[in-house]
Amino acid sequence: MSERPLLRVLRGNPDDAELAALTAVVAAAAASAATAPAPARRTSWWNDRAAAVRAPLHPGAGAWRASALPR
Repeated sequence: MSERPLLRVLRGNPDDAELAALTAVVAAAAASAATAPAPARRTSWWNDRAAAVRAPLHPGAGAWRASALPR
């Protein structure tokens, strides 16, 4: 069973130092991605309890329009 190379140069002729720098960058990016915490899941709008608590509606000019506008 042959292993596939991690990196493959498609164009150009990089020297050993350039390949070493590229390998270091790819390895660092992979390591930071592995240790980065997963982003917190956002509560959906359907389950958001803050939507149930709203400011009181006051009668007056434009009150019907203000009742549907987001705060």
